[in-house]
Amino acid sequence: MHPLIFYLIASIVTFVIYGFDKLAAEKKWRRVPERSLHIFALGGGFAGALLGRKYFRHKTLKPEFLIIPVIAGVLHGAFWVLKDIQLN
Repeated sequence: MHPLIFYLIASIVTFVIYGFDKLAAEKKWRRVPERSLHIFALGGGFAGALLGRKYFRHKTLKPEFLIIPVIAGVLHGAFWVLKDIQLN
């Protein structure tokens, strides 16, 4: 699978999970564990996490929900840059 397709799918899934968790919070349903939200961001869904946070206005008061997706994006970007350097 092409990496961009993977990141797109991971971000869509993460965005949907953020939306579900926001709905669960409003409806007093069982919530998605915060650790799971972080794992989805670290696993490649960092763009979806940032978009979900902004769009759903969810987890905006918790700085780790901004910091972890940004760090994940930087780490994933660094991986691809370093991988490209090693191949050349």
